[in-house]
Amino acid sequence: MSRILLADDDLELSEMLQEYLVGEGFVVDVVHDGGHALRRMASETYDLLILDIMMPLRNGLDVLRELRKTSQVPVLMLTARGSDVDSVVGLELGADDYIPKPCNPRVLVARIRAVLRRAEALDSMPAQEADAFAVGDIRVYPGAHRVEQGDIRLELTSTEYSVLVCLLRHAGQVMGKDQLSREALGRRLERFDRSLDMHISNLRRKLGPLPGSEERIQTIRGVGYLYTLDTQ
Repeated sequence: MSRILLADDDLELSEMLQEYLVGEGFVVDVVHDGGHALRRMASETYDLLILDIMMPLRNGLDVLRELRKTSQVPVLMLTARGSDVDSVVGLELGADDYIPKPCNPRVLVARIRAVLRRAEALDSMPAQEADAFAVGDIRVYPGAHRVEQGDIRLELTSTEYSVLVCLLRHAGQVMGKDQLSREALGRRLERFDRSLDMHISNLRRKLGPLPGSEERIQTIRGVGYLYTLDTQ
């Protein structure tokens, strides 16, 4: 049974979401400010953090920034509807996904389960290296959920890992955005959804260009993305 921490200062909404999520089979604890959220995440084990951006003492972005220094636990951000800046910044800081408020509880549950499936699939893989594969200077150990660039292990969220592995398995081929979203995020790409673009941006920043300075992940305008094969 997955354990979730919900951090939101809206008492009525928190109570409603907690009741709904418990009814869907989750164990849910609730806090109402950012400082308390960080203390609970440091002292207890959770499978997922649902994090509202607008909270007192420390807002959700501050919490996420601090959390990502030590943990890659999946994080689903709650953002104000129409606030593209908040969602973009949250994804840049390492959130796995976001959903605008007020949210449909059924949609929220679907997003939660998609994020948890990615994390649980990785955690349940046997810690073996026989299925490892390499593309250029990147080596992936699927059984251990590990990605290395040369001698350096990359710190990726479960979502970033899923996106990267999909691109690497199709290296040299264009992946449509909807196909990549279905395979990596476990859902269809919605209109105005920036999550996939931001995960790509994070991967570009973490991986850097190819040794010859060529862009590692190319944007194919109007189609999708291409992981470049290094021909040097």
